[in-house]
Amino acid sequence: MTEQQPSAPTRAESGHSAGGVEHVNEPHHDQFVVVGNDLAQHPELSLTAIGLAVHIQSLPARTPVGIKTLAAKFPEGEIRVAAALRELEAHGYLARTKERLHSGRVVTRTISYNRPGVAAARAAMRPAAPRPAPPSPGSKASASAPSAAPDAARDVLAGLRAHDPRLLLAERDVHRLAPAVSAWLDRGVPPAAVRRTLTNGLPKDPILNPAAFLAHRLQALLPPPLPAPARPPTPVRPDPLQTCEGCDRAFRSPCPGRCRDCRPVGVAA
Repeated sequence: MTEQQPSAPTRAESGHSAGGVEHVNEPHHDQFVVVGNDLAQHPELSLTAIGLAVHIQSLPARTPVGIKTLAAKFPEGEIRVAAALRELEAHGYLARTKERLHSGRVVTRTISYNRPGVAAARAAMRPAAPRPAPPSPGSKASASAPSAAPDAARDVLAGLRAHDPRLLLAERDVHRLAPAVSAWLDRGVPPAAVRRTLTNGLPKDPILNPAAFLAHRLQALLPPPLPAPARPPTPVRPDPLQTCEGCDRAFRSPCPGRCRDCRPVGVAA
């Protein structure tokens, strides 16, 4: 009687258990985009948001990425596209700001970050402009206005959590972002206006990296410096008073001589 043989091997011929993914990778030489695992394997982003981020990172600069434009390309509707964009914005992969053109039309400026943490750290660590040394006693004051005090900048950042708890910053983040806020204060923006700009139009989704979110707003929305005040016109001083050599009357003239009535007819004309 022959020995029975099993109909299938208990282990795969390759020597490892069946299941799981196997990769067949071919090198790309053109038409490709590099995507980090921090995005491709992000544990808190939806698959729609991850796919949309990869698509946006693969596009050339200045390509429209509005909600209607993206919904027209893919089967997801405008609601899912808008929700995915908000996810990417909340996690620092996208930043969207409104800008008014010289024509008066308002457009949305979108910035895509492939490594949000690196961009935020670079913006926070950017050195501030050197501050002028305080004048020594008895010396004349400098013509340039002194930079805003860093204490005021830290107060603006530390107080943001009172407006929205999602903007709670660590002490080290306050220290790193203070020079960026000082740049606003140095340009004549009141602290209340800086606070209002940073908290206006916050996304509805959770802000998981408030330091990166605020660093982008401070950099992207920085207003230009105030124009130098116009110098008042130099007043024209009148000619000095002179005493007429003919009649002793006073008259104005750049040099001594005779008044109009005492001059010869030809000279007066």
